[in-house]
Amino acid sequence: MDGTTSSTVRRSVETPSGRIGYLEQGAGPVALFVHGVLLNSHLWRHQLAHLSDIRRCIAVDLLAHGDTEIAADQDVSVTANANMLEEFLDALNIDQVDLVGNDSGGGIAQIFAALHPGRVRSFTLTNCDTHDNWPPEAFKPFLAMAAAGGLRDALEGMLADKSVYRSPQALGPAYERPEQLTDASIETYLRPLVRTEQRTRDFQRFLAAFDNSHTVAVEEKLQALRAPTLIAWGTDDIYFDVGWSRWLADTIPGTRQRVEFEGARIFFPEERWSEFNQVLRAHWHASS
Repeated sequence: MDGTTSSTVRRSVETPSGRIGYLEQGAGPVALFVHGVLLNSHLWRHQLAHLSDIRRCIAVDLLAHGDTEIAADQDVSVTANANMLEEFLDALNIDQVDLVGNDSGGGIAQIFAALHPGRVRSFTLTNCDTHDNWPPEAFKPFLAMAAAGGLRDALEGMLADKSVYRSPQALGPAYERPEQLTDASIETYLRPLVRTEQRTRDFQRFLAAFDNSHTVAVEEKLQALRAPTLIAWGTDDIYFDVGWSRWLADTIPGTRQRVEFEGARIFFPEERWSEFNQVLRAHWHASS
């Protein structure tokens, strides 16, 4: 079965870290989806739409992304984002989740799972920042541009001409078929980052806080993580080589399956959602 039990609803909830925006669809055990840098909960729309018959699917907007609203002095590091996930679940009175992460959201999910293993019913990691591969070499030019003061102009430029977003010089390499990404999706991802000067500053702080010491620090705890874990990886990713999927599978003792999506790139949960959803559904079934 591959269906839906409801329509997607956008909500927000107050936490000590800010008012956290999220998308929700379905009922039952909670599945929590965590996106990465430059994106937001929209990344997971196909999972919410097609897995909500068996899960209460929740896709959160990270600090400095999407509809989440934070104070100007709020810590936006990856560990702060992992702490926000705990606060978020507490605010919604959710005890355990099937945790799913992608990109920097996968790194944040690793930190959360390592620090709060009892709250993870099952774990799924797709192409993501891992151990000392944060930030990946291919993303460092974007970080350097942002540090030099060019972030807002770059974001405004991609919004004014969506083909720039899809180009090899920007986010094109993150997709197998960047030409199929709609203007509306690009607008949904980027517009919140320039809605106000403060939001752009918050996002710049998020980028500046990238530091692999956060993920390196939880390696020992990952080595004790027993939650049933799926590692699903696109093999044609310039940011996160498939070797990192093997590192995760070897490090996390709860790993039950490692799946490769041949030729897929970092955002394959969006592009190859049907294939990924089948694997995810089977993983949840086997973990229940």
